[in-house]
Amino acid sequence: MAQAIRNEGSKVNSNINVTPMVDVMLVLLIIFMVITPMLQNKVVIDMAEVVNPVAMPDADKDDAIVVAITKSGDVFLGQNKTSIDVLGSQVREKMADNPGAKTIFIRADARAEYLQVENAIDAVRTAGVEDVGLLTQKREGNPAGGA
Repeated sequence: MAQAIRNEGSKVNSNINVTPMVDVMLVLLIIFMVITPMLQNKVVIDMAEVVNPVAMPDADKDDAIVVAITKSGDVFLGQNKTSIDVLGSQVREKMADNPGAKTIFIRADARAEYLQVENAIDAVRTAGVEDVGLLTQKREGNPAGGA
């Protein structure tokens, strides 16, 4: 009687199929590319560039109170658009909600009108804020201003 030998090992495919893994990775990449710009919680502004900026690490904290002024004169308290007339009362409310905050940070566009920035600082000062920080960027390239 002959014995039947089963050769199951020859049917096993030991190659890894990477196509499903690549598909999943591409989907994740696309998801992260779409979501990442939405995570930015600041108003887009081209800040003034200076040679020796003062570091203000407190401005990057989540509970920092930031007033932004765009080149068109729009005023934002955090992400919310507001007006100069009510800025003082809104800052006062935010200060009451966050008693640890003592400094208000101003992010003004480099092309914003000086009067708008001055009015925003005055509104913040009338709300009882003593410390106002003006946020700037470090100038890249030639410090003398040339290209």
